Amino acid sequence: MCDKEKLICSESGNRLEDKPRCGSKNDDSGRLPWYYAGGFLLFWGLLFFAVVIPYLYRLPTALTIEDVKSHEFIAERAYKNLYYLSNIGTKMVGSKQNEIDAVQYLLKELNQIKEDSLKDYFDIEIDLSEVSGQFVYENVNSLYLHVQNIAVKITPKDSHSQSYLLVNSHFDSKPETPSAGDAGFMIVTMLEVLRTLATTEQSFRHPIVFLFNGAEESSMLASHGFINQHKWAPNIKAVVNLDAAGSGSRELLVQSGPDHNWLLGYYNKYAKHPFGTTLNEEIYQTGALPSDSDFTIFKDHIPGLDFGQAINGFVYHTKYDVIDVIPRESLQNTGDNVLSIIRGLADADELENMEAHKTGRGIYFDFLGITFIYYSEATGTALNFGVAGAALLFVFISMWRMAVISNVSICHVLRWFILVLSIQLICFALGLALPIVVSIVMDNAGLSLTFFSTPMLMIGLYVCPSLIGLSLPITVYYSIQCNEKISRGYHLQLALHAQAVILAVLIICLTSFGLRSTYVLMIPLLFYVVSLVLNLLITLHDRGYAWTGLLKVSQIIPFLCSSYVFYLFIVVLVPMTGRSGSATNQDLFIAVLSAIGTTLSFGFLIPLINTLRRPSLVIFTLIAITSVSVYLASSTHLGFPYRQRTNGQRVAYLQVRNMFYEFDGTLSKDESGYLFNFQDRREEKPLLGTNVNLTGLTSIKSRCEKHMMCGMPLYDFRYVKNRLQSKWLPRSEPIEPPGSTVLKMLNKTYLKSTTVRFEFSLSGPAQMSLFFEPYEDVTITNWTFTEDYLQNPPPFPLSYHIYINYGIGNSPLKFFIDLTKQNGNFKMPLLQVGVSGHFVGAAGDAISQEFASSFPSYSIVATWPALYQRYIF
Repeated sequence: MCDKEKLICSESGNRLEDKPRCGSKNDDSGRLPWYYAGGFLLFWGLLFFAVVIPYLYRLPTALTIEDVKSHEFIAERAYKNLYYLSNIGTKMVGSKQNEIDAVQYLLKELNQIKEDSLKDYFDIEIDLSEVSGQFVYENVNSLYLHVQNIAVKITPKDSHSQSYLLVNSHFDSKPETPSAGDAGFMIVTMLEVLRTLATTEQSFRHPIVFLFNGAEESSMLASHGFINQHKWAPNIKAVVNLDAAGSGSRELLVQSGPDHNWLLGYYNKYAKHPFGTTLNEEIYQTGALPSDSDFTIFKDHIPGLDFGQAINGFVYHTKYDVIDVIPRESLQNTGDNVLSIIRGLADADELENMEAHKTGRGIYFDFLGITFIYYSEATGTALNFGVAGAALLFVFISMWRMAVISNVSICHVLRWFILVLSIQLICFALGLALPIVVSIVMDNAGLSLTFFSTPMLMIGLYVCPSLIGLSLPITVYYSIQCNEKISRGYHLQLALHAQAVILAVLIICLTSFGLRSTYVLMIPLLFYVVSLVLNLLITLHDRGYAWTGLLKVSQIIPFLCSSYVFYLFIVVLVPMTGRSGSATNQDLFIAVLSAIGTTLSFGFLIPLINTLRRPSLVIFTLIAITSVSVYLASSTHLGFPYRQRTNGQRVAYLQVRNMFYEFDGTLSKDESGYLFNFQDRREEKPLLGTNVNLTGLTSIKSRCEKHMMCGMPLYDFRYVKNRLQSKWLPRSEPIEPPGSTVLKMLNKTYLKSTTVRFEFSLSGPAQMSLFFEPYEDVTITNWTFTEDYLQNPPPFPLSYHIYINYGIGNSPLKFFIDLTKQNGNFKMPLLQVGVSGHFVGAAGDAISQEFASSFPSYSIVATWPALYQRYIF
């Protein structure tokens, strides 16, 4: 029996004398020796490096020709096709390699598949078509002429369905790349999938159309032409789109739907190697990533699944996108998934009545590629609110239990909780803010992208500062706080309860806002609630630090989930920082992702360092790692972003000849130089001190204030968006383009007293642009181009951009433009017209070639001659 005058007893046998007294030797009772900190941090580090990273890169065994009787996808055959296709070289729209060589190769392979097919089971129809059209994309009117599509329809003999499934990828490329990964990889995957389907005695319900499109890289032209004009397009009900922003990895489910959640059910059922997350979909759909795919065109007409290679984006759109960086196992992974998913969707009842199955958006994610989890948005909302509500309820029950066991009022516990919650809010804020501060300081010091080729630096630059922020305030607090009524074990639980309350409130707010990826917050909170409930049930909750064991075990799965998904984003997005332009600090984006990932992975774990006798040693260790990392990033070669072949610096510039003609036809300006469109934050700084002569390099921002479209041959919408960051390097010797761009005025007709029509003819290379800017008192009222673009002009000063691409053939483009002027005086300047011709694939003159060869080995140069002519009519 306890002496009631000396002790306060509880049902569990806890005694007040067991509680540590302030400043007494009992302050450290129950706490582990300081050297256990190494084991604590090492365990979570090993879990990341031994589980998360290997599972992210895990690939299946590649099948060979010897396995052909299995009727599975054969990676060896696909690899051979990729060898021949990538060896064609750069396949730019309008080039011989794209319009003739690639088309002939694909037709040869497709005809062979047709010849080898089981003719008693399937009918195969091959259709080569040319499409022309126009549409508005990214504030530019994209006009295309005679681009090519190869469509193949495979129909089971016993099928009477008029609902088709579309499988799409593209065989064209960006300049200066053999495009083995983007998207030769996906093209040969489609060939092998088609071959397997056509030679296997396994029928399906709906016809499948395989679209090998020849113009995606120039703003998704061929897919637009197909879905709007092809004879099979009205019957297509869903699409499986295949593309790439990387090379040689697992294909990521980039997007689904829209609003057709049942597609995720088929992916869950048939994908053999699942890989995807709603968080990626929502980030992608913000437009923050410098990539797009044909799915953007298709989703306005039909729903579907959008897949993309996403890892090793360093070689994306470069000369290093070659077959050597693609393992056969990667082809096997994608082939297994695509073949199985297509078989499933080709038997789907939903294809026959799509509107009836428009069930809204879904939430999905994979766990280490082992399993795939998906549910509807409504279920996600209920789950998020339920977990958040349960967290708030059991946190209150826990505090009520603390009050009972400690023989204090619940108000006493709540007052201490409010204090701890305030401190934990500071921890949460610092955990997110400190990595951001590091990224801003490094950027201001001219040290952005230090992690670009040394990703381990991110641990010291971003992860450790986040851990310092999460742990420092609460650790300082526990070192000075004095509360004899509530035990240290309870007091530490209050910190974790505060973290739970913060997450619960965030979940409620973000779910109400409609953010589906709130599941990343829900998972760690769910497992914390489970551990809390179990600790309450088996009374470990009231036994000193005994509850920490169950908590640590419960956080293993959330740690794996959070670190896996955010590491995936780091792997995918770091290469993109090298091609996202120089206008924004991309380090900031990586720092935010690292901070969120760290906070979610360690939010319920890092306060546990206070179960050690010297928790400050952990913080000092983190500070030391951060300091060393900053030194390595700022003062050693490890912090230099670029490496030859693996992590190159993208250098894009045009060899420009600018010629300005006045209203009377006289030539007022004739200049030559190089127009740089820098791809990353460091711009030209890494080139200073090398063999590249950049003397005289200046910004064109002042030109943009004076001249239509800066008076430059801006290539596409990316050049237009980045124009204020572009720079001009003048050249004394005139540049002689390898061809001409000719604009002829055919007619000038007065339609009425206030309106005049100009008719023109334009001829030149496969890639051209037209720029129009009417004078202040003149309005463009009609033209050949898209009416919607005329009625909704781009946000920049009233300058219209018509981006022109020719596929096969280059007959002159004829167009008209109507100008209205209220006073009817048409003898004055009415309209500025800019014409640019881009000779993509041409190396340029001898001086340009010598200049290109002066760049260091780590630079990946993309350049070609361009002619710009400005006229006034």
